[in-house]
Amino acid sequence: MTASSTRRTTAMQSRLAAVGAIAVAGALLLTGCGDQTKGKGNDSGAGATTGAPLASKLPQSIRSKGRILVGSDIAYAPVEFKDAGGKVVGLDPDIAAALGKQLGVRLEFQNGTFDALLTGLRSGRYDIAMSAMTDNKNRQEGVDPDTGKKVGQGVDFVDYLTAGVSIYTRKGDTRGINGWPDLCGKKLAVERGTVSEDLAKQEAKKCPGGKKLTIEAFDDDQQSQTRLRSGGVDAASSDFPVAAYAVKTSGGGKDFQVVGDQVEAAPYGIAVAKDATQLRDALKDAMDAIIKNGEYQKILEKWGAQDGAVKESVINGGK
Repeated sequence: MTASSTRRTTAMQSRLAAVGAIAVAGALLLTGCGDQTKGKGNDSGAGATTGAPLASKLPQSIRSKGRILVGSDIAYAPVEFKDAGGKVVGLDPDIAAALGKQLGVRLEFQNGTFDALLTGLRSGRYDIAMSAMTDNKNRQEGVDPDTGKKVGQGVDFVDYLTAGVSIYTRKGDTRGINGWPDLCGKKLAVERGTVSEDLAKQEAKKCPGGKKLTIEAFDDDQQSQTRLRSGGVDAASSDFPVAAYAVKTSGGGKDFQVVGDQVEAAPYGIAVAKDATQLRDALKDAMDAIIKNGEYQKILEKWGAQDGAVKESVINGGK
């Protein structure tokens, strides 16, 4: 759920070549629907382990519990979703498992709607939020992107991947859409609280009279896809890895197609409360460790996301 900064990146276009890898990795898996109740935990990594190389970096309270509770919208394949047996799988859970091995704790995923994750983090329901969440200044500073007003304490991010935003339509029925300006006069489905929704609102303000962009926002991306598949909207928008996965897997590759270029290339980050600096820094050290030992690259290749790889983790790198 990518971020705002109105810029294009041609490098991101090469990710289309990675779509096949995404499909191979997850074609037999089924996505689950997000809810605001406690979902099945994903026991990513071992329990509290004093022999883990970075265990001493964690706050004692986390080490004593032996787990880090992760808030996530677990309906965003292939980044995080549930397989046919209800197990939480995907890019983020695999990275979390690798981090858990470095830190000697379990990272347990808890299901929630995306637009409520930061509220849950601030209230202490979760220790961190990891859900294809774009690191941007608004989220860092707790600013509402619609009003520009501060609505709460911001969060810090530990960045771990770069991704852009894509538009997709029904296959063979693009309705003349090849980019954001072409959405004027059309209906667009997005997931609520994402930067796809932010971008749609920005574009709607630019539309000339008589060509209104109608935005339909849903609790999760699966609902957006269902709406597009049924013909209720002209297009949908989500992060490129998610759009590419939908294009390859929905209806055996017969339902959707990506249109136009990706925009808004920006970092995904693990969100941490502003006052949890020790936990934040421990996660950054663990991320750098799995980048260095090669486990990170293997995970990205498994899910077809290698073009978004970073060379090192950064705190609050989003603009």
